[in-house]
Amino acid sequence: MSGYRHTVGQRSYDFENLRTLMARATPERAGDLLAGVAAASATERVAAQMALAEVPLRAFLSEVLVPYESDEVTRLIVDTHDTEAFAPVAHLTVGDFRNWLLSDEVDGATLARLAPGLTPEMVAAVSKLMRNQDLILVARKCRVITRFRGTLGEAGRLSTRLQPNHPTDDAAGIAASILDGLLYGSGDAVIGINPASDNLPQVMRLLDMLDGIIERYAIPTQSCILTHVTNTIAAIERGAAVDLVFQSIAGTEAANHGFGIDLAVLGEARDAALSLRRAADFDGHPGDNVMYFETGQGSALSSNAHHGCDQQTIEARAYAVARHFKPLLVNTVVGFIGPEYLFDGKQIIRAGLEDHFCGKLLGLPMGCDVCYTNHAEADQNDMDVLLTLLGVAGCTFVMGIPGSDDIMLNYQTTSFHDALYARKVLGLRPAPEFEAWLQRMQIIAPGEGFRLESGFPGAFRRALGHASEGP
Repeated sequence: MSGYRHTVGQRSYDFENLRTLMARATPERAGDLLAGVAAASATERVAAQMALAEVPLRAFLSEVLVPYESDEVTRLIVDTHDTEAFAPVAHLTVGDFRNWLLSDEVDGATLARLAPGLTPEMVAAVSKLMRNQDLILVARKCRVITRFRGTLGEAGRLSTRLQPNHPTDDAAGIAASILDGLLYGSGDAVIGINPASDNLPQVMRLLDMLDGIIERYAIPTQSCILTHVTNTIAAIERGAAVDLVFQSIAGTEAANHGFGIDLAVLGEARDAALSLRRAADFDGHPGDNVMYFETGQGSALSSNAHHGCDQQTIEARAYAVARHFKPLLVNTVVGFIGPEYLFDGKQIIRAGLEDHFCGKLLGLPMGCDVCYTNHAEADQNDMDVLLTLLGVAGCTFVMGIPGSDDIMLNYQTTSFHDALYARKVLGLRPAPEFEAWLQRMQIIAPGEGFRLESGFPGAFRRALGHASEGP
């Protein structure tokens, strides 16, 4: 390629290649400044955005940002691209694509058909030309439905991951957090524990504990221990009750190597989970959404594996990895890595909306850990804003943690009460199967709206009492 140029006033700005152009067009964030790839000024950023708007979408199929020969994620993106699905937008530039996405003629069904024809770089590029409201409007059109024991992602629904972490993996502490979450209507996406130890026997004990709770109370949800994927494979080989396989993933081969994984091991893990056949049958077919992935802008930079790309584009490439393995859930842990990558509340809010937009447009069941670390220039009011915007945008799920404070991972996120707020103010409900269970347990009131029953739920109290009596 001969490069890209745009003139603003009397000055012309030159961009050596598509990788550089994408980085300069990205809204300002700490990680790109740290990597030395950001625009030097707001004027240069605008020039890059205007130049990017004129780039044909087809250019992303011929000019890769990370070398094909040395990166298996690039090979996955290129080799699995669906040219037939891409055909309706193949003639568009990035700017035209933005206008097309925002048009009233484009609906959720159209975007679902298009998803296999889009590459991560295409959706990252168009996101750089969008205001926050544009990201919300388009993401809201996208509906990605996945299933395990319940149905996630339907319109008018907001699910939650019940996250009962404990600094010593204490069973009583974990159980208390699970009970607390269920009483707030949390846990329909997954009950997922970040273990304090990756010790395999301890991981298996936690898996058995969660399986026992779900089975005893017939809760239509699924469990996950967020240990390394190789640990989960070993647990499956030893007969553990594994519902979902977890792994953190990134957008380059080198960054994934930093996580101790590659595409082959993810495929092995998915096959192992499918062999257990623990997912419910839907429409006569066994469920195949058995993976839970987490991502976050900046992970490739922290392992020096970003190839000179901006962090948001590399994040979008992680979604190509996720899409290949048909996950039940994908969670962008948006502010977890720290202010070196997303400095303040404004940058975290923007990144959360970008990630949700890009993932949904690529056909993924996107959730968001609306979070920040204690040394970031952010607070819970910023998280309230992002939570509300994501609820409007049709986010699949958010986190539910006692008091918003993860006492094991030591970061701030959303509480059971925060999820309750989002459901109430936006008229959203849990997954349908989980909602029916909450009503049977008298945790929520029947009828319109999401309203908790007053007092300790009678049916659930009786179920707890019956369980404590034993067989």
